[in-house]
Amino acid sequence: MVDFGELKDKAQALAAQHSDTIKQGISKTGDFVGKKVGHDKVDPVEGKLHDLVDKVAGKDGQPPVPPAG
Repeated sequence: MVDFGELKDKAQALAAQHSDTIKQGISKTGDFVGKKVGHDKVDPVEGKLHDLVDKVAGKDGQPPVPPAG
């Protein structure tokens, strides 16, 4: 059986280790999509995704999201 708590912990650790790379990918994707549909629609979503990455990685000034279970 799959231990989802363990998978979540691993995902959080990876997000913490690679948060800058993840956010760069979000920004590049946002730039590409923004050129197609308009940055006014994409930039708020991009900002929220950056905040989410920081939250999951524990880099938002708050402790990391606790493991489930």
